[in-house]
Amino acid sequence: MKKVALLATALAMVTGSAFAADMRVKALKAPPVVAFDPWDIAFGGAIMSDYIFRGVTQSNHKPSVAAYFEPRYNVNKDLQLYVGVSAESISFANRAAAEVDIYGGIRPTFGAFAFDIGVWGYLYPGGSCADNVLTGGIPGGNVCGVSTTTIFLADGNVMKKDVSFVEVYGKVNYTINDSFTVGATEYYSPNFLNSGAWGNYASLTAKYTAPSTAFGASGMGMYVSGEFGRQWFGTSDAFYGTGVGTVFANGIPYKDYNTWNIGIGFTYKVFTLDLRYSDTDLNKGDCNAFTSAFNATGTTNVTAINPGGAGSNWCGAAGIAKLSFDLTAMSNLK
Repeated sequence: MKKVALLATALAMVTGSAFAADMRVKALKAPPVVAFDPWDIAFGGAIMSDYIFRGVTQSNHKPSVAAYFEPRYNVNKDLQLYVGVSAESISFANRAAAEVDIYGGIRPTFGAFAFDIGVWGYLYPGGSCADNVLTGGIPGGNVCGVSTTTIFLADGNVMKKDVSFVEVYGKVNYTINDSFTVGATEYYSPNFLNSGAWGNYASLTAKYTAPSTAFGASGMGMYVSGEFGRQWFGTSDAFYGTGVGTVFANGIPYKDYNTWNIGIGFTYKVFTLDLRYSDTDLNKGDCNAFTSAFNATGTTNVTAINPGGAGSNWCGAAGIAKLSFDLTAMSNLK
């Protein structure tokens, strides 16, 4: 019996040692802990059939290209800081051909709520002061300062050389489930398009994202999204009032308007094809007074702020096809 007991004890000691050795080997093979890297960079570009901003074309209903670059710093999984620069091709009455945006803010997340708060600067380099041809085409005219670069518009509109401006904004998205998201936005500028008029834009958004299995194993995705917004304005400064005569010597009280859009998008890897319908309730006369369109026509679109009657289609219904690509350094370049 003593021999049996001694043999059992020896086996137990050997087995225990084997298990201990096993545990040490497994611990050594455990993957190393990857240090948290807070930095990331998002960038991308797009080509679109029309550049629509809050229901109003910025490219005269012609194709536009865009690109952006956005460094990000993740303080933790629920708080991101970011700055960015983007650019779009445009077609304005003052001959500015590009919009350059510089922006920055914070993106905190609280459960299902994702916020985005920041400042956005819109720069429009390369413009010249635009006067109306009724001044006789004399450099300087009745509105612009004396300059041989003054542009004269045949439709009677005027536009400042520099229409750059700044907005502060806040956005929130609420994720209901894997498929549905709703949100709200708010933007405010004390001097919209450098017109002298304050501007305030608010909207409600909604998005449905199809299940990842909707297209089988193809890797394609799909979504449907829409937005309804309202743009409010104050009164412009005397520059624009002078352009249409003495009726608005102190500026034009721009017309507030509603805008909406709805579209469907298809995604594949880093690419997105978005097909969208956009519209506003701004009539052609009030649209002309607001946009200073260089190709306004007619004399029958008379409104309280557009006595000349020229009308613009820059604020009407439009269909937009947009092909874009979006990458982040941490996800796509590792």
